[in-house]
Amino acid sequence: MQWETVIGLEIHAQLATRSKIFSGSATTFGAEPNTQASLIDLGMPGTLPVLNQEAVRMAVKFGLAIDAELGRSNVFARKNYFYPDLPKGYQTSQMDKPIVGKGHLDITLEDGTVKRIGITRAHLEEDAGKSLHEDFHGMTGIDLNRAGTPLLEIVSEPDIRSAKEAVAYVKAIHALVRYLGICDGNMAEGSLRCDCNVSVRPKGQEAFGTRAEIKNVNSFRFIERAINHEVQRQIELIEDGGKVVQETRLYDPNKDETRSMRSKEEANDYRYFPCPDLLPVVIEPDFLDEVRAGLPELPGEKRARFESQFGLSAYDASVLSASRELADYFEQVQTVCGDAKLAANWVMGELSSLLNKDNLEIEQSPVSAAQLGGMILRIKDNTISGKIAKMVFEALAAGEGASADVIIETKGLKQVTDSGAIEAVLDEVLTANAAQVEQYRASDEAKRAKMFGFFVGQAMKASKGKANPGQVNELLKKKLEG
Repeated sequence: MQWETVIGLEIHAQLATRSKIFSGSATTFGAEPNTQASLIDLGMPGTLPVLNQEAVRMAVKFGLAIDAELGRSNVFARKNYFYPDLPKGYQTSQMDKPIVGKGHLDITLEDGTVKRIGITRAHLEEDAGKSLHEDFHGMTGIDLNRAGTPLLEIVSEPDIRSAKEAVAYVKAIHALVRYLGICDGNMAEGSLRCDCNVSVRPKGQEAFGTRAEIKNVNSFRFIERAINHEVQRQIELIEDGGKVVQETRLYDPNKDETRSMRSKEEANDYRYFPCPDLLPVVIEPDFLDEVRAGLPELPGEKRARFESQFGLSAYDASVLSASRELADYFEQVQTVCGDAKLAANWVMGELSSLLNKDNLEIEQSPVSAAQLGGMILRIKDNTISGKIAKMVFEALAAGEGASADVIIETKGLKQVTDSGAIEAVLDEVLTANAAQVEQYRASDEAKRAKMFGFFVGQAMKASKGKANPGQVNELLKKKLEG
């Protein structure tokens, strides 16, 4: 039997506010346990929440960016459940009237096709605390620093059909929230977490299969692995005569498997009801207009502009617009050197390779956009060749000079463009390889093409890479043909 996978994702994005959603406590990551938890976060009697307006602004930004229906009057509710790191005994969230309603996000798949993923809703809520097991023998520690941290939970439609599509969607959400400046997207610190709802059904069947939810997956690689494992588990279970049960599962990356955590609750299990301490949030037209006016250029818009303005391929434009920081870096390089294609090649090639090798973000690049742009200018005006440029780039990355010009001057890397000097080098090469010259002249076109590369290599070696490659090719051809 052939099977179809059905996936819906719930992404929790921690909003980049300086204080919590209902209190003035800080949201800084890495503070000592329980040093950022106020009486409100602890759920002490007599305390009342006050909504953080900036969290509302950020949620509205997201809603506008995905072309969503906005809840002009949205309501907070209490989601009741008991857990040690939830001191109030309920989580303040949104149920029937979320701030962001139906919207969509387009994703680009590996084959270049674009698929639209529906977004059911995105609602504001507070995070719970964190249970700590590692440092306690036979006990669990509770850190309430995260309690009350503002989250935007983004719920997709079950439109995703493979693990790779799921990763493409999460990457698109990740890029979007960073472009908007509403979340730093740091998955290692828990700023962006994903719950994966996975089911399978026979191909052609309309009804959905029973889904299992994989909780709190925090990397693109683990999302793909967890979904693939869960799909295989469900198919094997059904084909062996078993039934998938609706449950919450955890993914163990060390064993590359999912395992049962608890039975899956339904909405009525949480006994949602409107929070009596918070009034409905009414979004006025003026506030909406103000937020809309402050929206940045979004990833899709930037990608399209890179193609039309700079003539980049769809692939190059897609890679360079993947993050706001990378796109800004590329545009700065292009502004300095005036050559978008060369700028794209160097940013996606040597620079990306350097950053990957040293595990750096673009903001941590040891080569600034101005330095890279200045170096590309020296390639364009034939001061250096592409090969020498790699040496200059390495020197810039190592901090050996403030600019490409300084490095070229101090290391004597200026390209030789004097035709007389190049001819002298070529004469030496041809004299030293007289037998190969005779063999070249006696050969057919196909063999000559292969041998020509040998002579070019010898000439560049003799000039220590400084001879202009274009002139070497032109003058060498004349001498060999002559």
